This record gives sequence, structure tokens and C-alpha cells, in this order.
Amino acid sequence: MKKALISGSIMVASSCFLFAAVTGDDLVQKANNSGLKPMPTGKELQKATGMDKVTKAQIELGKKLYFDPRISSSNLISCNTCHNLGLGGTDVVPAAIGHKWVMNPSHLNSPTVYNSVFNSSQFWDGRSAHLQDQAKGPIQAAPEMNADPKVVIAKITSIPEYVVEFKKAYGNNVKIDFDLIADTIAIFEKTLVTPSRYDDFLRGNVKALSKAEQEGLDLFIDKGCIACHNDINLGGTLQPLGVAKEYKFANVGGFKGNKDGMVKTPTLRNIMETMPYFHNGQYWDVKDAIKEMASIQLGDEITDKDAAKIEVFFGALTGKKPDIIYPMLPAQTIDTPKPTFD
Repeated sequence: MKKALISGSIMVASSCFLFAAVTGDDLVQKANNSGLKPMPTGKELQKATGMDKVTKAQIELGKKLYFDPRISSSNLISCNTCHNLGLGGTDVVPAAIGHKWVMNPSHLNSPTVYNSVFNSSQFWDGRSAHLQDQAKGPIQAAPEMNADPKVVIAKITSIPEYVVEFKKAYGNNVKIDFDLIADTIAIFEKTLVTPSRYDDFLRGNVKALSKAEQEGLDLFIDKGCIACHNDINLGGTLQPLGVAKEYKFANVGGFKGNKDGMVKTPTLRNIMETMPYFHNGQYWDVKDAIKEMASIQLGDEITDKDAAKIEVFFGALTGKKPDIIYPMLPAQTIDTPKPTFD
């Protein structure tokens, strides 16, 4: 009898060891082997974001354009309206509100602009591969800024201070066209990166994450979340939505992805600040979003306890934001096109 109890105790102990969370150096290696990558730093970051040949004058000009609502036809909506840098790079509403204060017709949620430079696809349907092209979309879109590119150019070139700043940024012979305006906004957006303790952990600093955060990361990997949420941005690639079953709120807005049914996987960086979740903003509690994602993508009915553990790990993805000082925008002139509300 005593022998049987000893044998049973060994089996239980072995079982507990088998299912215990991997922590420390072993978890660092496991995470890196699973396709998770730390955000690069220094010169590597500059190269990875395409900022190695960019000047401060271009960045500052891009910041002004990002915050300038006059780029919209109404003079009321800037890039920062939907991608508010003080609110995690989002607008914290289920669906974006644009021109004439109308809700996005497909009920699409505004994704965060922070770390968007690391996305391989921009927009929920992935129709742009880089920020330079993406920046042109919302400016022209009727449900967003509703602006004619020719009018945008006319507004910018009618403001003497902007003309001077473009020459300072690009040279005296610069041609201020719509592409350059969008490219300059994108240059500023590329500076919006938020490294976190999570990155320090992936580089080998095991003390950067608490034991509870490490347990959540281990569970995140084991559950298979890394199939879509991987690489530097823990997302940003096109993936099918509803692999195991249909998304509960698939009919809200009617968005089905691109022609192949693919949807951009949102980054998990700063996820605790970017609610509501999913492309149509139907979940406010990240634990509910975790459970829904596990169900529809992995076919796993995850428990409240496990969702809470992953939530703890998500807290470690909140990064350090760059210091942003709201710019004083240059004064317009009598020649600057007036706002329209059509």
C-alpha cells in the first residue's frame, strides 16, 4: 500500500511538472523559437522603420500635417481624430466617426497608429502594404476626411509657413503634391513606436516580466495564439477570421475582409489601451475578446481563469510612448480654400 502511494505521488508530481508553466530563460528561448521577436533598437530600429535617412525637419512637418484638421474638407477632422495619440492611437469608440459625424458604413473600428510601421498590411482588408500609401486613403474617403487631393494641395500651398517648411525638409525645388503630403505624414507615423518590458524579456532579461506575466505568455504560446499574433508586432498580417466557427458579431457592419476573406490581425501591443476590440469594436473586456478569439480561431473554449492569465501578460505589452508636443499650426491666408460640408 505504501509503495502504491509513493508511486502515485511520483505520477502526480510528474504530471504537475509536465503542465507547469515554463519560466525564465527557457521561456525566453521558447518565445523566440515560436516566432515572437523583440522590437529592434538603435540603428536597427531606424533601418527597420525606414527612418535611417529621414531628417528632423521632415518628422516635424509630418507631425504638423498629422494634427492639422484643415486637411479634411470640413477643417474639423485630422489624422489624430481617429488615431488619438493620447488614447493609445485610437478613438476608443466601436466604429470610427468621420465626415458629417457619420459612423463608418461598415462599422469599422479605428486601429491603433502606434507601431503600425511594423504591420505588413495596412487597413482591415490589407489593401495597402505600407504607411505611405495608407495615409492617402482616409484623407480621400467620404466616410472619413472626405477631401479632394487637389484641394488638400491648394490648402497646404496657400499657407506660406507650410511652403517654407516643405522647402526646409526637402529642398528649394520641392514639388508639393498629394503623394509628398501623405509620405510626410507617414514619416511622422513611423516614429510612433512603443518598446516595452516584453521586448527586454525577449532579449534575455528574465526579470523584465513578473512570474504571472511569464505564465500568461507561456499560456499564450501553448494555446496557439502565436499562429496569428507573432513577429515584432504580435500581429499586422492578413489572416482568415472564423477558422473554427463564425465570429459572434460577424454581421455587425457586414465586413468580410478582402476578396479572399482575409482580415488584418491587429497588433497586441498596447492592447489594454485600445478597446473596444475586433474590426467592428464589439468587445470592451479583453478577457471576452480572448475567449472569443480562442473559440473562433482555435476551436478552444478557454476558461475565465486562463483568459485572465493571458490578460496579465497583455499588460506587459503596454509600451513607452514617445513624447509628443502638440504643434502650433501655421496660419492660413485669404487664399486658403474654405471648409465645405457637402
